[in-house]
Formats: sequence, C-alpha cells, structure tokens
Amino acid sequence: MKSIQITCFIIFNFLIPSLSLSEAAAGDGGASIAFATVGRTSYAFDIYALSTSGNSKEIRLTDGKSVNFNGYFPSPSSVSMLPTLPDRSDAAAYLVYVTERNGGSEIFLDALYGALPRLGRSRSMLEVETGSARVQTLIAGDEVSGGQVSMKDKPSLVGNHLIYVSTHENSGKPRTSWTAVYSTHLPTRSTRRLTPRGAADFSPAVSPSGVWTAVASYGETGWTGDVAELGTDIYVFLTRDGSNRVKIVEHGGWPSWGDDSTLYFHRKCDDGWWSVFRATIDTGLGVDSVVTQRVTPPGIHAFTPEASALNKSFIAVATRRPGSEYRHIELYDVVSKRFTPLTQSVNPNAHHYNPFLSPDSTWVGYHRCRGASGDANGSKLVLENIRSPLPHTSLFRIDGSYPSYSPDGSRIAFVKSPGLFVMNSDGSGVREIFSQTAFATAWDWKRNGVVYTSTGPTFAAESTEVDVISINVDDDHPSPKQLSRGGANNAFPSPSPDGKCIVFRSGRSGHKNLYIMDALEGEPAGLHRLTNGPWTDTMCNWSPDGDWIAFASDRENPGGGSFELFKIHPNGTGLRKVLQSGLAGRTNHPWFSHDSKYIVLTSDYAGVSAEPISYPHQYQPYGDIFVIKADGSGIRRLTHNSYEDGTPSWSPKYTIPDDVEWPERVSKCSFDDCHWLQISNGNNEHKLVQCGHIQKHKH
Repeated sequence: MKSIQITCFIIFNFLIPSLSLSEAAAGDGGASIAFATVGRTSYAFDIYALSTSGNSKEIRLTDGKSVNFNGYFPSPSSVSMLPTLPDRSDAAAYLVYVTERNGGSEIFLDALYGALPRLGRSRSMLEVETGSARVQTLIAGDEVSGGQVSMKDKPSLVGNHLIYVSTHENSGKPRTSWTAVYSTHLPTRSTRRLTPRGAADFSPAVSPSGVWTAVASYGETGWTGDVAELGTDIYVFLTRDGSNRVKIVEHGGWPSWGDDSTLYFHRKCDDGWWSVFRATIDTGLGVDSVVTQRVTPPGIHAFTPEASALNKSFIAVATRRPGSEYRHIELYDVVSKRFTPLTQSVNPNAHHYNPFLSPDSTWVGYHRCRGASGDANGSKLVLENIRSPLPHTSLFRIDGSYPSYSPDGSRIAFVKSPGLFVMNSDGSGVREIFSQTAFATAWDWKRNGVVYTSTGPTFAAESTEVDVISINVDDDHPSPKQLSRGGANNAFPSPSPDGKCIVFRSGRSGHKNLYIMDALEGEPAGLHRLTNGPWTDTMCNWSPDGDWIAFASDRENPGGGSFELFKIHPNGTGLRKVLQSGLAGRTNHPWFSHDSKYIVLTSDYAGVSAEPISYPHQYQPYGDIFVIKADGSGIRRLTHNSYEDGTPSWSPKYTIPDDVEWPERVSKCSFDDCHWLQISNGNNEHKLVQCGHIQKHKH
C-alpha cells in the first residue's frame, strides 16, 4: 500500500478567526447548527374532535399553525380558577394541549367562543357558526424550566395546577431518561417535581378526584434499549406532592382512570397484539392490591386508552386493524365488547393519535396531520427553527439529512433521498447536484464549491460497493469524481483544513477502519491507514485547527451495536475516548465547532422521552442532539423530543432563527406508522391464555 505524503499530518494553525460559544458577542459573532430528523418536517398536526355518538362532523379545535398534539379537555371548574381568561359565559370549549411553535415546546390553553357547539349539544347545533373567537394562553413554556427547551406530554389541569412531563433536568446518568412529571401552580408559577430522582415517568394521568396520578415508569429497572414497548410499570402517587408512590401494575403503559379505583392501560401481549387492560385497585392511604384483566381482544391492536369518569360503559382507543395501513380512533364498549369506529369514515387515509374525552363524555378529541396522507396542504419547511439553549447559536432542523455548511457558512449541502442538494444557508436557491444515492457531506476548506460525499447503499456490510466522490457544485454541469477505489464501503469523507487530505472510513480490510487519502487525486495518489482493528470506526470529522479527528467506534464492544465517541491525532497518536453513553449506548456523528473547542453529536445519552407508540414512525426515538467540549466535559442537550435527531453539523456563521418554507407546495402527511407495529400475530396463538387471564398482585 502506497504511503501518503507526510504533508497531510502537519498540525495546522488554521483558518477563519472565530469565537467560542462563551465568547461570541454581539455583531457578527456566533454560529449555527443544522441537523436532521427522520420524517419530522412532514408532521403538521392539529387537534380535532368528533361526537361520541358518531353523528357529527369533525371539528378542528386548534388554529392550524405549527404542530399541535396531545390534547386534554379541562373541566370548567378548573378553568374558572385561572385569572388570564376573559370573564365570558359563552365558551364553546376549553382545550389544553402541547404545541411546537416559536422554536420550542409549550403548553397552551385555548378558550373557544361562539364558533363550536358546546360539548353535549344536539346535532342541530353542530354547524360552525360565524363570529368565532379564540383566546390562547401560554400556561407552560421555557419560563417553567429556567429558559431551557423541554418536551411536554399528556398535560392535565387539576384546579389551578398543571400536571405535565418535561425533560429539562439532567438525570445525571448516561442513557437514562430525563423524563419527569411536574406540577406547576399557574397563578404563582411555582413548580414541584413529582417524579423521584432516579426514576423516569411517562404519560401521566390524574384521577377524577385529582388525588392520585398514575404514570408509566421505569422505576428502578431503567431503560433496556427497547424502541417499541418500553417495558414500563404503572405507578400511582399523590398528585399534591408525589408522595405515597406505589407500583400497582407490572408491565404497562399509558394509564387512564375510569374512577379512583379503576385504571386502564395498554401493553403488548405475548401473542403479539397490543391490548388494553383494566386494573381494579383499592385506594386509601396507599395502594395495596390490584387485579388486572385484558379488555380488548387479540386480532386487533388497541392502545393509548382513554376512560370516561362519567360513562363507564366505554373507553376510547387508538387501533390498528389487519389490512389497514392507518391507526384510527374507536370506542370500545367494555360491557358488550364491541368496537364502534369513529374516524375511519371521516378520514380513512390518515393516522389518528392519542384520544381524549370531554368531561361529559360526548366528545372525543385526537390529533392528526392536517390534510389526508399524500395531500399537498401548503408548503413544508426546508429549515425549521428550533429554540437553542446556546448563546449566539441558532439551531435548525433540515428537511433532509447529513447537512454540512460551506467554510464561509453561506451554503448548505445535504442529502434528500436519493440525491445530493445544495442551497443557500437561508434556505433559498435549492438545487439538486447529484441524483444517485448519497450519504454524508463535507465541503473542501480551500477549493470553493467542492463537496465530498459517499455514494452507494447505506447501513451496508464491509464489502458493499460504496465510494467517496467529490463534486464541484459551481460547475455548469456538476459531475462526480471518484476518489476511493475498490468499493469496499468507503464513506464519511472529511477534508483536512489545508484542503490536501481526506479522512474516511473503509471496510477494505474486512473491518471498517479510518484511512487518509489525497483530496484532489484520491486513493491513486497515496493511502494511509489511520486505525486498525476488528471493529468499526466511522463517521469521522476533522477539526478546523487540524489537530484532531473525531469519530464513532464500537471498538470496546465490536459488533454489539454500541458506539462511543473517540478522537485521534491525524498522525495516529493520542487516541482517547471523548464520550460514552452507557455500556450499550450510542454516540454518533461528531462535528467540530469552527473554533475546534466543541463537538456537536447525536446520542441516546438522555434515553427515551415518551412512549414510542404515541408518536409517528421513528426508527430510533431516542436520538437527541448534544454539544460537549472537545475534551468530553460540559455536555449540553440541544433537542428534547421523541424523534430520531441526527447527523448534525456546525457553521461559523450565525443564521437568523426563522422558519424557511420550500419554494413549492409539496406533499405533507407522508409518514408511516411505527415500523414495529405489526398487524399479524404470527404463530403465537398458543400464548393467548398467558396474556388474557386475570392477574392479582400484592404490594
């Protein structure tokens, strides 16, 4: 193997004078970070409602802006305690819900006046009236979490207290969820954490009396890495302060109270079907026994139940039936054991999520994407502003993957299946450069307009034909130049700051390790092996000062699926671990800041932030974007959600944090249900009894 010239290994004092994150000041200082999320820019959720009698038109309850989901109908008595709403007697409905707008996650209370039927009115009053009014009140946002972005889930209003989920507090342990339940006294904004330290609580539900709150929780078991059913248990505690916490059900999620002694929840059964169960409990000073019984039958997936405190004969559930590609909202009569479809006839080709019932049980709410699947319903965002916790740093989600900024920060290269695209950093001037399958992008530091990428199948074996190419995107007719040879999974190119060399990963030895080759002529001009071992080193990034190459590796557990973040000098010395996300964790896609002092990356460091079945399809609903110092200290979380965030990159230029729409109308709502939600029970019929019998537990 021909050795590459030593000039590739000089330590470079490089480039653009730049400021660190803490030093960036007013004026031209600052930076931007862009990252990808699987399918997220296709979501345009609003909250809708249908009469439980099944004889109404669908009514949209939210305002058609941003992403609105996980609604809750508060009681009029709770709303009356809030001083921020007008003193009017003609409210048609009140709605508490989670919204992603203004670059962050917030909880709003909407009061709808005049435009909607009052909950419980007869069918003749169901037409939308003129003279409508909407009053929106922000009841939980960044001010609750000390200015940090947080993710909220299943909010409830109990008197003048808001009960909700947030992820703003570090759990203190890698690969452990930050998800906890909080109670905020809305008049004073005083907030109390109800989840004990060391536990992770999801999907809180407050009992009809308001005394008890039930959660799906890891408790002492912790997250095992499952991305389908989390293996949570049901715990109950006092709503006022989180005390008297007791586990009442093993193996269950998404609790919902029928009354203070009856609780519904879902779990995946041994026969392969998701089903709803009922738990009968005794409450007093504590909870000391529970009897559980399967409610919905095998042969249909039923999950995210919502029970009624007023009408105990039925529950609302989301279902996924064999032969259907979509999940729908149905009512299930727990006495007659019959389903009543609701959304199937209204929107047959759309997914409907997480039902909730009005206080009088006459309406069922849910969220779905605006417009049926495949409809062009307005413009989709090519860049979505995400509220950044870093000073003088803007944060963007891109409608694509593997974004990278040009050295001057003016342009972004990215991949959008199957091709390579380039646009201005403000989202304008989108052009397709390369139409074949590509992944990973990086700009040459010295040759203006030259972009490196890899072309061929992704997530493939070492021997798969994948090669590194370069393309000058400023040419009149850009054409690829192949740089690597042999096609043995050569990918993730990253150029040196002097523009002379490229580091990349290759499987040519039978294992994926790092190599360095000439940036202009490629492998024929020389090749140097940087790492060597029976493991996978990949996703490499060369620091702008030339001193380090960061990369992800499974070298401490080859083939085990876990990846840690390492860095090494370009001459092969100084190997050190930068970050590990637990023993089985994943830390990937490192990218240096423009001053080489920080690294942005994606990791499961914060575990899972919500029950995955309550969200649309995500292969890895645990990935978030983090920033650390280059020595591995001072980790900071940038995204808080249940999406698969990944492939981040850094720009030396600050971009104004505004949303940018695609220049043309494009299809929305083109996403799938959870990929692991199968609609066949295979050969597991013999296990029906095990999941279906009545179980009694003592605690």
